[in-house]
Amino acid sequence: MAQIPAPLTAPTSPLSKLIFSSRWLQLPLYLGLILAQAVYVLQFWRELVHLIEAALGNQHALQILVSSIGYKSTVPLEGLNETVLMLVVLGLIDVVMISNLLIMVIVGGYETFVSRLNLEGHPDQPEWLSHVNASVLKVKLGTAIIGISSIHLLKTFINAENYSEKTLMWQTVIHIAFLASAIAIAWADRLMHPPGTPAPTPPTTPA
Repeated sequence: MAQIPAPLTAPTSPLSKLIFSSRWLQLPLYLGLILAQAVYVLQFWRELVHLIEAALGNQHALQILVSSIGYKSTVPLEGLNETVLMLVVLGLIDVVMISNLLIMVIVGGYETFVSRLNLEGHPDQPEWLSHVNASVLKVKLGTAIIGISSIHLLKTFINAENYSEKTLMWQTVIHIAFLASAIAIAWADRLMHPPGTPAPTPPTTPA
């Protein structure tokens, strides 16, 4: 039985190779985000150490925390109260959520726009990475930004007496704008990929 010859592919021109290889210019950007991630880790532990010291009665650590969260009180603080504790913990959660956002951008962006990570079968492979593409990444980033904005808005409401009504109003409006933007992105993605249709498989990026 005669074998069917494999289809011939046109040779890639030097200009095409140069343009396609330009994707590696993004590599320093992702490496820079990894450094930013390290800075967030240091900031998290610095705030956590100050929180523990303040809980143990260290007034200097308490003043550092109060200054960092922008908390003001007419009564001098003699120790860590519930409001300061809540604001500091929300700040730590905020750092974690921004760190998660950085991971999504670094891992998902590199996988989508630069090169494959070849993590198939790895026990620690994120579930969302198996079907990541530019559209999915935009929806996930929009959702993460809403979560971060919610934390900031909650921190503002807890410490509302130190903010003007105009600031509270604009922060709420901005949060609603983030929410509307994420809904619009998800709706557009649903129109492009209706339920029941397989999501497009991203092309394999050569190394």
